[in-house]
Amino acid sequence: MLSQLKKIDWTIVIILCFFMISSILLIHSGIQSDPKMAGSDQSMLQYYILGFAVLIGTALFNYKLFMKYHWIIYGAGILLLLYVIFFGKVINGARGWIEVGPVNVQPAEVFKFILILSLAAIVASKQRELFFWKDVVPISLLTFIPFALVMVQNDMGNALCYVVILLGILWIGNMKNLHALLIMILIAGVVYGGIKSYIGFHEDISTFLTETEKGHWLDRMDAWLLPEEASKDAIYHTNNAKLAIATGGLFGKGYLNGPYVQEGFVPYTYSDSIIVVAAEEFGFIGVSVILFLYFIIVHRLITIALECKSKEGPIIIVGIVSMLLYQIFENIGMFIGLMPLTGITLPFLSYGGSSLIINMVCIGIALSIKIYDEEPEELFMDPHPSILLEKKQSSL
Repeated sequence: MLSQLKKIDWTIVIILCFFMISSILLIHSGIQSDPKMAGSDQSMLQYYILGFAVLIGTALFNYKLFMKYHWIIYGAGILLLLYVIFFGKVINGARGWIEVGPVNVQPAEVFKFILILSLAAIVASKQRELFFWKDVVPISLLTFIPFALVMVQNDMGNALCYVVILLGILWIGNMKNLHALLIMILIAGVVYGGIKSYIGFHEDISTFLTETEKGHWLDRMDAWLLPEEASKDAIYHTNNAKLAIATGGLFGKGYLNGPYVQEGFVPYTYSDSIIVVAAEEFGFIGVSVILFLYFIIVHRLITIALECKSKEGPIIIVGIVSMLLYQIFENIGMFIGLMPLTGITLPFLSYGGSSLIINMVCIGIALSIKIYDEEPEELFMDPHPSILLEKKQSSL
């Protein structure tokens, strides 16, 4: 075990320790105007203690065993998503939570890890380029099933994360360049056409979403695309967040001194809006430090992927990196007008046990890849047997 511990990338662990301290401080500041969330900073400390235990435990566990039973894990995840639709607890308009004693678990967060493993196992088992109809389409369908189930839960943020994970894994999974280009053009066309259609047929879409009890989606899209026509309630969150960020300036107003945060003008400052707390109280410098630390984690993960000898290791890590980058970009982007407002947390900083534990598990898997990385033998065969034969002959 000692030799395995030595192989852990302790740079990542040290940065996570910094995030733990930052998260507790920012949550403590964010709950000052919300007495209902009193004690959330202490709860986050407990989540982090559990998270580090899970991270080390996952890192010391051979990740290949997860890959071997990925279909069973995928099926269990789908059952969880189905269960929560019918019996889940509603929090902030999303029916996506399961009560486990005093803790609320969000299966949509758990499925991110499951999806990364499942897609990586399938893609890594291929011994050739990915064909569009034979490989890309079935793999996409495996992503569409949980995507649809999570959209039914009114959780658009996590549902979109599944799509980003899929794209990242297909990108590194030896897909043909032409197919990759066509998919990029298709996505760009769908996004552009969707935005133009939403603006052009806004009245009809508004009526439909209202009648189907999806009015909160309407408010979020209006605040992003049509802020001048959106209601005051729809733009309240994003407008005040922008003002708070602008108020912070270069160096910030100081800890516990952000007027918009401390007076309660910005909702959910302990969770989704935690970057607003950092921006108002620590300014551009504080946010830059946070982004720089994210960059180091991503850089270290990519370095592990580049050093991998196995085929499945880099695919898993690209899936994890895709998930993290999406969450960072979406969470920060929605408060500066680049992205629509969704219920997505900022990794390692926002309050939430499910999201933190899953992120820790993903980092643990990446560290496990670094520890147990070796040439593929049984699970994933070399795509070029002649090369493997030449290696054996040369060794003799």
